Amino acid sequence: MRPLVVDSHQHFWDPARADYPWMTDDAAALRRRFSPDDLEPLLRENGVAGTVVVQARQSLDETRELLALAEVIPFLLGVVGWVDLTGDVPGQLDELRGPLVGARHLVHDEPDPEWLLRDDVQRGITALGAAGLVYDLLVRTRELPAAIETARRHPETTFVLDHVAKRPEADAEWAKLVAELARLPNVICKLSGVFTEAQPEDTVARAIEWFGAKRCMFGSDWPVSLLAVDYPETLAVVGADDDVRGLTAIRTYGLDIA
Repeated sequence: MRPLVVDSHQHFWDPARADYPWMTDDAAALRRRFSPDDLEPLLRENGVAGTVVVQARQSLDETRELLALAEVIPFLLGVVGWVDLTGDVPGQLDELRGPLVGARHLVHDEPDPEWLLRDDVQRGITALGAAGLVYDLLVRTRELPAAIETARRHPETTFVLDHVAKRPEADAEWAKLVAELARLPNVICKLSGVFTEAQPEDTVARAIEWFGAKRCMFGSDWPVSLLAVDYPETLAVVGADDDVRGLTAIRTYGLDIA
């Protein structure tokens, strides 16, 4: 039986219908519609059983749209959406329908490097954990100390570090802090977003050394990854380990792969 491959991190968007402030001139090639019809042939050609689609703008409307897509697109196994962590999180979750497996916020775009430690945000993360949802950490080196403290405060909540915290060129502090975060057993690492770096294979090797393969998962970050590589290359970079290529994602997000 061929091992399962799950892509734990991909996006859809249509800039003609909504605004994506992060889509700067450096990402001009991404300023077009990317839909399930674009991704499905790539999954089929590369033996990928399913995906987790992740929010790309901070909007409950987008979360609702992704959940609606997941109800009708067979390969969409789960949604990491956006909810307002500073608001009524239980109330927002009550009105969301579909395979919501987690939530994410663009923390690295917040002016305050300790945004995660705000009392209202901490209450929101508590509510997510109580609902059995994962919280994806979208942070860079600047926000890692707050991410570490947050994961420590919520030992019963599972956190997923997206993109290995976006390794910078001067990486000593990044390496120290990611290794510290890896010592917390409730944190999983997503091997995504590394493909546009100068040393993606080295970043993957370091992450697996720090977290172990059973706490690392493949994510293509498609279509952002297209700025540097084709879809098959994203799989090649993360290697052949069965946990990394699928099993960790299934366990972490509680995906129904039947």
